[in-house]
Amino acid sequence: MKFIKYHALGNDYIVVDPTHETTVLSEERIRRICDRHFGIGSDGILYGPLVGEDGINLRIFNPDGSEAEKSGNGIRIFSKYLMDAGYIQNPRFTVKTLGGEAVVDVQDADSGMIEVDMGPVSFQSSEIPVLGEIREVIDEPVRVGGKEYRMTCLTIGNPHCIVPLKKVSAELACAAGPAIEILAMFPNRTNVQFVQRLDGSNIRIEIWERGAGYTLASGSSACAAFAAVNRLGLVGKKGRVHMPGGTLDVHIDQKGRLHQTGPAVKVMEGTVVDDIFFP
Repeated sequence: MKFIKYHALGNDYIVVDPTHETTVLSEERIRRICDRHFGIGSDGILYGPLVGEDGINLRIFNPDGSEAEKSGNGIRIFSKYLMDAGYIQNPRFTVKTLGGEAVVDVQDADSGMIEVDMGPVSFQSSEIPVLGEIREVIDEPVRVGGKEYRMTCLTIGNPHCIVPLKKVSAELACAAGPAIEILAMFPNRTNVQFVQRLDGSNIRIEIWERGAGYTLASGSSACAAFAAVNRLGLVGKKGRVHMPGGTLDVHIDQKGRLHQTGPAVKVMEGTVVDDIFFP
């Protein structure tokens, strides 16, 4: 199976193009390919382009074999691949995912600087989903590991739980993130972001990603976290999200749609041999 690997701020994905490959990506094979010791190693697999009458479609798989609805970094990486492979010449196009459409604007194909319109967010519990009465999930208490946090939850095509704190760390994300991800109130599990406000236009986040674990960067997480702290009145409508892997520029337009801008970089290409699937 041929593959191309990219990263976006240290968040790495393997692109598998079904136009050239007939390999069946079973859950077990996805886990092995993404394993950093027994496979290639990545934060997920981007399977596309799936070209149909409704446009360019993308499927996104997590390292645990589950399928994700949406990925901001994944969409930027996939868009860079579409340009690199010659599928797209127009710098503005649409990519369709399980979590909805994303409008892409390739600002610089050489450097991989890409803007993605991630769409609107919703804080409605029934849409995220979060169990309980129908409500907007804003600044609610949640107790994990004997400690109480305040959470704001939303969907941007995939579910997010944002926890604002005075200070965040990778250690905290790895300790509390797994427990929050699988709380019974989240029937589809959830992505978790721990957010520190730096000033009125800058935030820092640490990410525990559903199905992937601790992650250096995430485009959808950056957008979700920024939208949440904007709703809480902590930042304006335009700013920068700082992550361990780098920074993304994020802004909320007049229609309430989230836009993220950042790089995507090609790392390598090669061939996966069948031997790795038979230990």
